[in-house]
Amino acid sequence: MHRDLLLHLPVVVEVARRGGFAAAAAALNLSASAVSHAVRAVEERLGEPLFARTTRSVALTEAGERFIAAVAPALEDIGRAAESLADRRGELAGVLRLNAPRLAAPMALAPVLAELARRHPRLVVELHSNDAFVDIVAAGFDAGVRLGVALQQDMVGVRLTPPFRAVMAASPAYLAARGTPRTPDELGAHNCIGFRQLASGRLYEWELNLGGRTVAVPTQGTAVVTDASVARELALAGVGIAYLFEPLVADDVQAGRLQQVLPETAQAEDGLFLYFPQRAALAPKLRAFVDVARELAGAAGLTAPP
Repeated sequence: MHRDLLLHLPVVVEVARRGGFAAAAAALNLSASAVSHAVRAVEERLGEPLFARTTRSVALTEAGERFIAAVAPALEDIGRAAESLADRRGELAGVLRLNAPRLAAPMALAPVLAELARRHPRLVVELHSNDAFVDIVAAGFDAGVRLGVALQQDMVGVRLTPPFRAVMAASPAYLAARGTPRTPDELGAHNCIGFRQLASGRLYEWELNLGGRTVAVPTQGTAVVTDASVARELALAGVGIAYLFEPLVADDVQAGRLQQVLPETAQAEDGLFLYFPQRAALAPKLRAFVDVARELAGAAGLTAPP
């Protein structure tokens, strides 16, 4: 193999993963011209265009898709081999790329990342907060976090949190001024803090447990957010009723800053899981993350399945 081709392959793969030259340049800390040169050099060497370029987009050609599908796993294997040698010297390093919803950091990831940084100071964790479902393999992530345990067949899941509930909560001041709803039907007369889903653009309908049935209840109010932490802040400020995962408001409820509304309708959720491809489990950096997550889960009395 021509050595220039091997040198430029990681750049080509990054362009494919990022869907553009500028994004790849930023991720690799290279100039846009350097990235363009690398792609052009590989294309000239192969005699095939790998990317279809327009003024607005960059997409893989059919030949490019076949080439990336063959090359990307090989480069990952090389990276894992290098990391494994460093791991044996007690020098775990590299970049661990995670994709997770925004609520995952306060609910599960923060203590894991803190302990990981203490044990492996040379390991960089790049956390991308994204509430939309992402194909972690195609996007170049080592692992992802999602709600629930339903995973594709070739994925491994590790529990990060116990099951929890989705609850409604409001400040004592709001409830004193507007009254406390006694039935779900009375929610229509209240200022409910809405949540707009970024992926679909739809306003989320609150899921309530009514006698063992899950019922989606549309709500209305003067505030609509796209971040659960903002909904919590608005509830604390007395704006209205928020629909949140219970761990995010447990301390507020215990301290009396918030009160649960219709607690008997709280919807059970499976909890948060780390997931990753089976072959990625061999990577030392991911194994280190999983080890820490399992240790902390065990210390909390939580069983973390393999």
